Amino acid sequence: MQPTVNDTRERILKASQELFFSYGIRSITMDDVARHLAISKKTIYHFFSDKDQIVLTLCRLDCEFNAGMMDHIARNSKDAIDEILQAMEFMSALFKRMNPNLIYDMQKYHHIAWNEFKKFREQNMMGTVERNLRKGIKQGLYRTDINTKLLARLRIEEVEMGMNPNIFPPGEYDLRKVQVELLSHFIYGILTEKGIKELANYKASKKNKKSKAQAA
Repeated sequence: MQPTVNDTRERILKASQELFFSYGIRSITMDDVARHLAISKKTIYHFFSDKDQIVLTLCRLDCEFNAGMMDHIARNSKDAIDEILQAMEFMSALFKRMNPNLIYDMQKYHHIAWNEFKKFREQNMMGTVERNLRKGIKQGLYRTDINTKLLARLRIEEVEMGMNPNIFPPGEYDLRKVQVELLSHFIYGILTEKGIKELANYKASKKNKKSKAQAA
């Protein structure tokens, strides 16, 4: 069966994403994508005018997917702490396979895509964090005296800072571990005594599951 137009376009996007995630955006050329797929550059240019357009398309698709995942986690979590831990698990899996320079490359060399990401950050991520904070307060897990809007901003900036190679050079820091430490610092600053106990329960449960899985 001959590949359809949509199949070819999806293959180009998938291959580009794989290369960007492995090597960063800046180092990958249209020639690299063509070689990776064993197709001509002419075929790629039939669908995308340049690398900028590929980066922008992937950025929009990733933002849409991430928004869906965050919504799914929020709706299916047991409480606010469970939600934030599940979100971190999702992000950790992403960071584990993502080149540390990817976000920085997009910010520095692909301004349209970066502005799209910033819009997603402001319109979606900020709202998600703020809703989690309000939920945690209502459930007695987070302190009632926190400024939800301010701390939502802080949390988003922490995530972005953790991906900045100028602050945390990839050769010295593990991107995933940096994010885990920043989250730990953030969450312990907002928990009530009830919240601290609940977080300890989640950690103990996770540790037991890991031990059982290793023993199996």
